[in-house]
Amino acid sequence: MFLARVTGRVVVSTLYEGMQGVALQWIQPLDEAGAPQGAQMVACAAIESGPGDLVEVVDGREAALALPDETFVPVDAAIVGYVEQAYALGVDLAAGEGEVA
Repeated sequence: MFLARVTGRVVVSTLYEGMQGVALQWIQPLDEAGAPQGAQMVACAAIESGPGDLVEVVDGREAALALPDETFVPVDAAIVGYVEQAYALGVDLAAGEGEVA
């Protein structure tokens, strides 16, 4: 499980069977200080989220099991929680870009 910031939405022309109605979000994983870490990636949204939101993401097998009404779909990452408040080194990560608490 890791923190990420939603940076955009993804629209696809063809979906895997069983993923109808599941939103795809473009996310940027964050390190422990809230700085971008690694490449951006696509995650399925098991909850409602949108650009700018700080979210919890699971990856691997747990991501496939996080989606509602499905036993297994080929998913590598899923957004499972919305983070309302998180502080690291005096910075409020949930507030956005570098706002000091």
